Amino acid sequence: MITRSLQEAIKSRLFKGKAMLLFGPRQSEKSTLVETFLEAQEKAWLYLNGDDSDVRDLLTESSATKLRSIIGKNQIVFIDEVQRISNIGLTIKLISDRIKDVQVIATGSSAFELTNRLNEPLTGRKYEFTLYPLTFGEMVKHHGLLEEKRFIEQRLIYGYYPEIVVKPEEGRELLKLLASSYLFKDLLMLEQVKKPSLIEKLLKAIALQLGSEVSYHELAQITGSDDKTVEKYIALLEKAYVVFRLPALNRNVRNEIKKGKKIYFYDCGIRNAIINNFNSLNSRTDVGGLWENFLVSERIKYLQNNLLEAKHFFWRTTQQ
Repeated sequence: MITRSLQEAIKSRLFKGKAMLLFGPRQSEKSTLVETFLEAQEKAWLYLNGDDSDVRDLLTESSATKLRSIIGKNQIVFIDEVQRISNIGLTIKLISDRIKDVQVIATGSSAFELTNRLNEPLTGRKYEFTLYPLTFGEMVKHHGLLEEKRFIEQRLIYGYYPEIVVKPEEGRELLKLLASSYLFKDLLMLEQVKKPSLIEKLLKAIALQLGSEVSYHELAQITGSDDKTVEKYIALLEKAYVVFRLPALNRNVRNEIKKGKKIYFYDCGIRNAIINNFNSLNSRTDVGGLWENFLVSERIKYLQNNLLEAKHFFWRTTQQ
């Protein structure tokens, strides 16, 4: 079992009077993380899955009395796939306010839906965490620095999604499945996404410009769309934990890039699956971009896993 960095942070906040929300991309093993430390607890806990229709019915428009009967003598309630449950923010608020000796832990993958449903009802009543794919640091703790350095090429090509790390011989097949279905499942359920094919074109265009500054106008021309649609879809891809943007750092120095932006993938393997390139490093032309993506994404994951707040930028002069 690979120990996740967030595990201790979550455990240390149990029974502090706030609900705990764990977001993250699909297949990052959010449920596994929670179940692992709950199984080591001496306290009784209840598991509820939002994919089950009877659970959705029970937790939608619930009263405190009804919730008490559902929870019984359990001291922890673990609600998985919360994005599937209507008004779940109000339900969690009710448990936190009226059944104070019960700890709620909720996990979900659709950040854009969860944020809308949870933020307002749970203002001041929640701890938020994000679980990304595995990190270099977590793997070093798992099997040592020397061993993980030997896997660096594998990580640059196939990435750090837990299932791919555990089953490297199936890496290509699993990544293609992940990139084509699981990862975009939440996006494609949104009414805002009217052109699924545009997402694929846009991701491929971003993947091929890895490490370079990007222009919404140029991406719009490549994908046959318009600037506003491209910007909106990139924002949705960020909320689905597929990509993230870095703006240029501007300190008002004359020779600095002022308005540029770069877009990186949270996982190199997903990026390579999108362009269907799993070649070894010695036969690739994008090694520089892959290394840049790897290092920047590792830094972002490190900050998130250690709950360190920092703004993110890239810096470059006009002379490059």
